Amino acid sequence: MKLLSSLHRWTGGLIGLLLALLGLSGAILVWEDQWIALPHSNEVIAQDPAAMARIAQSAGPGLSRITFGDDGMSLHLLVFGDGSGAYVAQSGEVVDRWQSQWERPELWLFDFHHHLFTGDMGEWVTGIAGSIGLLFLITGLILWWRSRRAFRFRLLPTAFRPGPIVSHHRDLGLVVSPLLLVSLVTGLLMLFAPVRAGLLGKEERPRTTLTGQAEFTPASALMLAERRFPDARIRRLTLPSAPGGPISVRLRQPFEWTPNGRTQLLLAPDGTVSIEDSAAANRGAWLAEKLYPIHSGKVGGLIWKLVMTVSGLALAMLGALTTWSFWKRRSDRRRGRRGRAVSYEARRSVSRLARPSS
Repeated sequence: MKLLSSLHRWTGGLIGLLLALLGLSGAILVWEDQWIALPHSNEVIAQDPAAMARIAQSAGPGLSRITFGDDGMSLHLLVFGDGSGAYVAQSGEVVDRWQSQWERPELWLFDFHHHLFTGDMGEWVTGIAGSIGLLFLITGLILWWRSRRAFRFRLLPTAFRPGPIVSHHRDLGLVVSPLLLVSLVTGLLMLFAPVRAGLLGKEERPRTTLTGQAEFTPASALMLAERRFPDARIRRLTLPSAPGGPISVRLRQPFEWTPNGRTQLLLAPDGTVSIEDSAAANRGAWLAEKLYPIHSGKVGGLIWKLVMTVSGLALAMLGALTTWSFWKRRSDRRRGRRGRAVSYEARRSVSRLARPSS
């Protein structure tokens, strides 16, 4: 148990702050639709492929994708290849523009939470931190059992000192462990495809290919998507990133939990249409589709938003206080050792001075 306790303490001291920042940013992102609060963000959604195509056409050159408004926030999000973007109302009015993600807090918060501002490498670091956090949670539950009779639930430590903080950390960690388990496991499964496939099964989404004479335009792709899936909501239009690439339309069918859906229609330059229908996906793909909405609070209404908020804030508190108490205790011990050494040297000096001269 001593080795396990040391491992637990050092883990918290080394990555506790990173886990705290990930938890805090996640809790804030759960409510992003509420705090963005731009004009026209609460308008009634009108699914009109022609109007959507006009917005894409009027955006100008360099448009990469459009994520269309939904019931959470009705503004359309336009992203351009140079990193700039805009929010556009249902009417086509431009509500806000920016040249960099740093001008919009929800964008850089999302980038930090998912990529630590470093792209794919950041995803790996986040995944490793989450894996260690999961081990941290398991070892904490094992260590709690030794002191279970001292359990006292409290939201905050009784004093801002290492001892009370450790007691608070131990007992609060037990209470929120089911929530943290959900957050950590869903996050890790989203990041690590091999682990996801091993636990949930290989994802298979059959693709149907249709040859035709469809015009290679965003308007044509959107119209085809609406005709093929009349009950689905068109969620995203992605334009080719290189010559010869397809136009992609993402849709969300009524049974899908993911906000942007996993149903997809691809329109190739030669008019060929490829369709991935989530209704034909296998069990592995069906389960994987549920991970993001559970992790981000995008399903389950207000209750689940609150649950994921508590999870994120608890992780932030546990991580931050653990980091502070760990290094504070080590600092106090170093000062104590220096103090004892100085005291010892002082006693020796006094002793030498008190000796009678020969």
